[in-house]
Amino acid sequence: MQGGGVQSGAWNAAQAEPAIRVLILSRDEWAVAPLADGLDRLGWRTAVTRTLMGALNLLAAHPVEAVLVEADASPAEAFAQAARLRAEGQPRRLPVLALGHLHLQSSAAFDLALPLPAHPAQAALRLEALVRASVAEEEVELRAQTFAEHGRPLARSEADHSPLRLLAIGEPAPRFLALSKVAAEAGAVVTGAFTPYTAFDYLHERAFDAVVLWAGETHAEALSIASGMRRNTRLYHIPTLLCVREGASIDPGQAFDRGLSDVLGPEVSAETAAERALSLARTCRRETVVRRALEETRASGLMDGDTGLFTRALFASHLARTAAACEARRRALSVAILRVVDRPDLAEARREGWLDRAMPQIGSMVGRLVRAHDTAARLSPDLFALLMPHATRPAAQAAAERIAAVIACTAFDAGRERGPFTIDLDVGVATLRPGEHAAAALERAAGGLIRPAG
Repeated sequence: MQGGGVQSGAWNAAQAEPAIRVLILSRDEWAVAPLADGLDRLGWRTAVTRTLMGALNLLAAHPVEAVLVEADASPAEAFAQAARLRAEGQPRRLPVLALGHLHLQSSAAFDLALPLPAHPAQAALRLEALVRASVAEEEVELRAQTFAEHGRPLARSEADHSPLRLLAIGEPAPRFLALSKVAAEAGAVVTGAFTPYTAFDYLHERAFDAVVLWAGETHAEALSIASGMRRNTRLYHIPTLLCVREGASIDPGQAFDRGLSDVLGPEVSAETAAERALSLARTCRRETVVRRALEETRASGLMDGDTGLFTRALFASHLARTAAACEARRRALSVAILRVVDRPDLAEARREGWLDRAMPQIGSMVGRLVRAHDTAARLSPDLFALLMPHATRPAAQAAAERIAAVIACTAFDAGRERGPFTIDLDVGVATLRPGEHAAAALERAAGGLIRPAG
């Protein structure tokens, strides 16, 4: 316990700048202590405060990434607190989650509700998704400004107001049917699939905003479906909820590690279960709209014609704008340089034009291997740059080296008379320092180019 109603297992009063990532506002700090301690262990450093004033002070002093507000004691007060905290977080888009059983369909104060007691792994998954969506929305705004500066305003991406689409997978048990019925009465389109084979057929043929799984006699099959979705690049972002039958035993930590977004125990009513499913579906719909807006920038006519990446001039404008925005929002910003290694064995491929023919494919791969809200650019024929908002240097280094490793494993055509060739990339990464010019960080990244190990 800290003076003034602030507590955190990760807080060290001797630290000049504790790395607080999550702010928890709750009158009963002991009720949220297990969640705070669990988030601390998962890398989401927390601070708990009992008062709105304490929360506002912490928000002003630290680059908080998300806020959790305990809402069961006084829902009306919680809605007002959430709205105030979200406003005070500007210009950073601050995800705000409710801790408790709230119906959020008509509220803009909260992004999601987590029932108490919430499992730390479940909360961490929600936090990661919501923070990622917030950063992506900020990036959409920045790209719109950059493209407008270059004479190509982007079309405004409209929200999708069509009915939410749920896929219910499993045997038609009464409780499962009741959940589906409540969701349909709330306006969602619910599709039923009795077997995993039918379910994956539906998932590949249609778009869904959430998937609800019935555990049945054993939850192994349901967990396998969730794991399979997480390994699929088209399906990994769809939230999955597991509906557990009476008497079933399941380890929540294992369930969330396997990719589940929520576990609905037998004590959860059909109405509450449907609300939790629809809440996750709305969040997924929001993320889909943002990803689509970022992907549409490729058709702006300003991108590099061979690779679909940002051109040098466009990247320079966007780098400066993003650096200023990240400083104002107190978000980390990392840049990376990827340069083709001029090995002696590539001389012939370069001389005969095969390397030049491979560069569009390489650039396209770079663009597909970054996060949706990262910016990839082609600075010269064999030099690429990455702009990664809300990424620390270790995270940016790992991302850049992963891209280099994938490209190093790819064989490129060298004509009929010669075998294919491979390409290595040197990698340099730098994180923008306080007050540093963005171009200086890019120069530091270029000055630190090294060959990734392995």
